[in-house]
Amino acid sequence: MTTATAARPAPAELSPRVGVGEGIRQTMTLAWRTIVQVRHNPWELGDFSIQPIMFVLLFTYVFGGAIAGSTGEYLTFALPGIIVMNMLFITMYVGTGLNIDLTKGVFDRLRSLPIARWAPMAGRIIADQVKQAWSILLLLAIGMVLGFRIGTDVWSVLAAIGLLLVFALAFSWVSVLVGVVAKDPEKVQLFGFTALFPVTFVSNVFAPTNTMPSWLQPIVEANPVTILADACRALMVGDDTIDTEWYVESATGPAVQSLIWAAAIAAVFAPLSVWALRRRV
Repeated sequence: MTTATAARPAPAELSPRVGVGEGIRQTMTLAWRTIVQVRHNPWELGDFSIQPIMFVLLFTYVFGGAIAGSTGEYLTFALPGIIVMNMLFITMYVGTGLNIDLTKGVFDRLRSLPIARWAPMAGRIIADQVKQAWSILLLLAIGMVLGFRIGTDVWSVLAAIGLLLVFALAFSWVSVLVGVVAKDPEKVQLFGFTALFPVTFVSNVFAPTNTMPSWLQPIVEANPVTILADACRALMVGDDTIDTEWYVESATGPAVQSLIWAAAIAAVFAPLSVWALRRRV
């Protein structure tokens, strides 16, 4: 004699499919959560507000006279490059914050809610864009107080800011990958800053390429940080107010190359980041 057993119903899906519009709203909510958290982390606020100002003051008034012969001329040369350098360092907070959410189980709790799977990661990246915009505007304001003068027009400056934000968006995927792979936030910062220091300092952020050893100049010229810094200098300063030996004559070439670099970085690291995140969660 056999006993028939009723088929067990399939378990309900924990994370139902979310529409694009709803996913965007969830992303913006999580981005706001990340921005609000800055109030409770004064060290992070200091990193993307106070630290870049210290770099501007240090290199302008301590090294500027020796490098350029004039602190005013050096500020005009160095400020766009310092903005680029600061932009790269700020992106590391995307990976650090993502790693904290992963290690503390925040992602596990979010997965149990009816939200888009990509919303937490996208929220982090969008919040980073807000921090980037704040830091860029802050540095420009401080620079103008110290004597930096824009030699182009407002549209060129806005184009430079847009170019910086696009590059920051692309480079954020590198930070996301590091944040997903690393076991703790300290390793994210250690790896990120260890990798960024040579990339930023082996560039023309602080000194013109033609003042460097001949064997180093091709490396500096091929560095995407150099290319982006040149584009920002051309868009913010132009070539009609300062000795053109220090500047590029047109922003078109460096700007296009910067966009190509940004697209290449995103094309490589965005899929790797998504793949690594799916494996971890």
